[in-house]
Amino acid sequence: MNDRYNNIETLCVQAGWTPKTGEPRVLPIYQSTTFKYDTSDAMGRLFDLEDSGYFYTRLQNPTNDYVAEKIRALEGGVAAMLTSSGQAANYYAVFNIAEAGDHVIMSSKVYGGTFNLLTATMKKMGVECSVVDPDAPIEEINTLFKPNTKCVLAESIANPAVVVLDFEKFAEAAHSHGVPLIVDNTFPTPINCRPFEWGADIVTHSTTKYMDGHAMCVGGAIVDSGNFDWEKYADKYPGLTTPDESYHGIVYTQKFGKAAYITKATSQLMRDLGSIQAPQNAFLLNVGLETLHLRVPRHCENALAVAKYLKSHKKVAWVTYPGLPDDKYHALAQKYMPNGTCGVLCFGIKGGRQASIDFMDKLRLISIVTHVADVRSCVLHPASHTHRQMTDEQLLEAGVQPDLIRFSVGIENVDDIIADLEQALA
Repeated sequence: MNDRYNNIETLCVQAGWTPKTGEPRVLPIYQSTTFKYDTSDAMGRLFDLEDSGYFYTRLQNPTNDYVAEKIRALEGGVAAMLTSSGQAANYYAVFNIAEAGDHVIMSSKVYGGTFNLLTATMKKMGVECSVVDPDAPIEEINTLFKPNTKCVLAESIANPAVVVLDFEKFAEAAHSHGVPLIVDNTFPTPINCRPFEWGADIVTHSTTKYMDGHAMCVGGAIVDSGNFDWEKYADKYPGLTTPDESYHGIVYTQKFGKAAYITKATSQLMRDLGSIQAPQNAFLLNVGLETLHLRVPRHCENALAVAKYLKSHKKVAWVTYPGLPDDKYHALAQKYMPNGTCGVLCFGIKGGRQASIDFMDKLRLISIVTHVADVRSCVLHPASHTHRQMTDEQLLEAGVQPDLIRFSVGIENVDDIIADLEQALA
């Protein structure tokens, strides 16, 4: 852990890899599957978790760890790990503490892939999931908890509905029932929001989005705040508080303290499931992180200008963007993200679903892609694309209207972005 600097701009550039005299100034790519040791005992101690180090990249790699360390510093946590995708990050974050016979609670306004992961795929694994509207009063959220509930999961800004989470409400509900709050912080990034400061216990990211910023690499990250007391609820979390026979009886909380959660996820889940991020991808992710503090404000500035333009256009039915003063979530955004939210907004064209599709087909500068949150402006029609596996009822529950266009506003000149919207609307 190297928290020499407190300012997030400096952390973006300097955290993680800190070269010593004569070492490369730029983070090296450790493009190796294996690592050499002089004695059998030295290697054996690594497999017993008695020593720290590297022996096989499926579990850990130095390039990955330096980048994870940067993300840890940006979020203000105690430990972090990279995964091969944001989906893998959310899966590991939940599966690290919930198994067959357990129950989890999830906000209904989350990315469609996350919704499907918890309500369909993990259901097949024996993990039950209850879904709740993030706007529900705390009394309603409290009714969903069961003795076997292991965590609550939500997104800081929902994809694609751009709903802003009331962190304190969800943290209060989770903590009053002795479970951690997991927050996917992909959209605002730690530049605009630090969930740990508002009661979240674990943060996940799809680093594929703003953190990478260039649409080059799929990846994910998990960061642990170190604030949740697993020992206090030892009976609820035996995987962390009782001996792990696959590691000669190690008790993670006793041996690794505040690093217990990430150590277990790395040494157990990554060992057995293997969703490691490629070192080359981690290197490219780090290049993106170095300019995160410059890009995010530009995304937000452009998105606000675009939202105001769309809201005033006679052919636009509606616009949702938390930066707009009359938006439903503006007050929450001002509380939790006073410097801005993200570059993503949603809107619909008068005439319904087909009108929105026809509009998208006329765009020239702005691309139709299955992506969001990189430097280039792009659009997607979730009902036809990312969320097409969901029923109409599930779509509405997830905040996805049939005419909803998700617009990821890039960092191009905003006049050119608006000009493309103008000609398509015309």
